[in-house]
Amino acid sequence: ISKKKKKGCAPLRSASFIILAMLVLIDRVMVSLWCLEPTLTISQTPFTRVRICQLLFIFSVERSETGRKQKVEENKKYIKTVAEVLLLTATQNIAQRGHSESDDSDNKGNFLAVLNEIAKHDPFVQRRLDAHGNAKYTSHQIQNEILQGLAEMVQKEIIAEVKQSEVFSVLADETRDLQKKEQISLVVRYYYSGAIHESFLHFQSADSLDAEDLTKMIVGCLEKHGLDYRNNLVGQGYDGASVMSGKHSGVAARIKNDAKFAFYVHCNAHCLNLVLVDVVKSVPEAEDFFSLLQNIYKFVTGSAVHTKWLAVQKELYPQEKPRELQRLIDVRWACRYLACRNVRDRLPAVLRLLLDISLENNSGDRKVEAKGLLAQIDFQFIALLVTFCKVLGDIKILSDMLQSSNLDLSKAVDLVGSLTDTLKSYRSEACFGELLRDTQELVECCKISTLPLSKRQPKASSRFLDSLVMTTVGQRHSDQSNEDFNRGLERRFSQKNCEIMQGVQSPVPKSPLFLKEETLYAFGQTFERLLLRREKGELERPSTLLDFVVFLEPYKKVFHELFKLCKISVVIPVSTASCERSFSALKLIKNHLRTTMADDRLSHLGILSVESRRAHTLNMDDFVKHFASSHQNRRIILS
Repeated sequence: ISKKKKKGCAPLRSASFIILAMLVLIDRVMVSLWCLEPTLTISQTPFTRVRICQLLFIFSVERSETGRKQKVEENKKYIKTVAEVLLLTATQNIAQRGHSESDDSDNKGNFLAVLNEIAKHDPFVQRRLDAHGNAKYTSHQIQNEILQGLAEMVQKEIIAEVKQSEVFSVLADETRDLQKKEQISLVVRYYYSGAIHESFLHFQSADSLDAEDLTKMIVGCLEKHGLDYRNNLVGQGYDGASVMSGKHSGVAARIKNDAKFAFYVHCNAHCLNLVLVDVVKSVPEAEDFFSLLQNIYKFVTGSAVHTKWLAVQKELYPQEKPRELQRLIDVRWACRYLACRNVRDRLPAVLRLLLDISLENNSGDRKVEAKGLLAQIDFQFIALLVTFCKVLGDIKILSDMLQSSNLDLSKAVDLVGSLTDTLKSYRSEACFGELLRDTQELVECCKISTLPLSKRQPKASSRFLDSLVMTTVGQRHSDQSNEDFNRGLERRFSQKNCEIMQGVQSPVPKSPLFLKEETLYAFGQTFERLLLRREKGELERPSTLLDFVVFLEPYKKVFHELFKLCKISVVIPVSTASCERSFSALKLIKNHLRTTMADDRLSHLGILSVESRRAHTLNMDDFVKHFASSHQNRRIILS
């Protein structure tokens, strides 16, 4: 008999051994009968004795098979228990491994700790954990295989939905982890079962961030999962970096060379942020205001001052929870609303804190800094504070909505238009009067002097005596900043600069462009090759583009082209906020204590964390089959 191990032959060898043993047993029984009755032949042997031997053989085989089935069920239960513990820790972003997982270690990690806790209530799990080392199936290699299997099942479900949807968009963004590796997050956007989905596919480390390598990475991922990006990719969503958005050799342009319908969308949330940056740079007063706001934050959050800050709040606001001032982040300008709001709501406490520190005798540099900040908080600062609270409050509403995965491009255009109209209304006398009243109320509450400083009265030149004053200097600055903001919005969000953005509004029932022939035809012509010609009911008229797609879905064979156009419309991306959300999960997974984590394990944990809803619905019986088939030489019998 060859000693070479063959795949799947272990159960066969066991069965052969049992049959051979039974034949030997029967032979010995027959010999015993011959010894008792030597004159009998086999044909004369009593029937009952032979039947006993047959029954004994059948019973032994059945008992052996029953024992094997019981062993298989126990093994399945154990593997499912191990997988469920890993799934729990992955979806909760909890570290699995400890610094040392040896038997004499005091802290073996969360995974083994939870498994040992389960073993206290499950004797079978306890026996397996007490077994020989390689029979426990708890090593880091097995953990990686189980996490990979679970992540692949989630990916398989996502890819099946994308293929059923047919058309899809791809979103990508990049961040640097704590190991200084560039991690690319890849997300697919598609329509499935009456909803828009933005599903996370994986993290992938990038050795190079040039357009060619990034293109190969994105295309390679789509091809790996069997997605026909050449015919079905209708949208690309990236940030505005030149390597991604370059007109001739950027990632978007390179992919569009192969995928003719892959329309590039610059993340609208990034666009809004760029508008705010441009406006603040063009208005010196605004730049000075935010610089002072950041200095107040740094001063108040210092270790020596922060305890006094909490004490002042408890004294002035005994019934309210103490608030923390917010740090200003350059890449999240819309979030500066929270920083302005907290300073506005706690301005009396800020002034009280600065005054108390400025009167201390042993504060040194801190005393001088407090006096400097206190001197700069005047009527102009409060006026800007009230104004930015109102303006940034409206902008934050748009920013939050642009980050929603359910938002379509047509709705985004409408929201930007609404914000533009709102900002234009701020020029009215009524709005200015409201801002002035709010400023005066806050000034009186803080007891800040509003007496103007004495200034030299400028004397007008004689050549201007016959001139007519159309606007004041202050009004010019105010109108200029507002005009800059509106121009920025119109330039970055204009409906006229792209037929796609106009066409997306054509299928929206409430849009003034609803089923308008020119825009709908232009939009359909762009995706002409995707449209293949294929019951109309009396239902309530839908109000949004997504509602209209859901309304058309039962009749998609009749209105095939219209349905597919609408589906393309909702699939075109609005922002890359889903990629940003995956980076939040990455920071929780690969923290300062887990920087040596391998890239594959990071990606698998990321999938289970970001797509935790899908992960919780996985069928563990299917996982055991997947786990058993992925490695044919496992010592544990699972089938």
